Amino acid sequence: MHLSEAEFTELVGEALDGIPERFTAAMDNVVVLVEDEQPGEPGLLGLYHGIALTERTTEYGGALPDRITIYRLPILARCATPAEVVEEVKITVVHEIAHHFGIDDDTLHDYGWA
Repeated sequence: MHLSEAEFTELVGEALDGIPERFTAAMDNVVVLVEDEQPGEPGLLGLYHGIALTERTTEYGGALPDRITIYRLPILARCATPAEVVEEVKITVVHEIAHHFGIDDDTLHDYGWA
């Protein structure tokens, strides 16, 4: 599959738009980025880097934003059709947002979002 950076970024935006408002309203101090791939981990689809909401204390103030990064090239390499790309982007976005809320990989796997 091939999608330009702009086309892929638009799909990430659409996936974010599909997140229920009660969750997006609760997200705090987090930015979502799109990059081609994670250096040293070329198969990684997404990555959450930060302090989950469930782990923040009163000392959290003034922290730089958490980062959710969605990796374009590994997702495109995994998918054969545009519909598969849309679905994989959605799953990856939900997966990484779940980490922001403190949900671990095992729980995500149990719910089918791994």
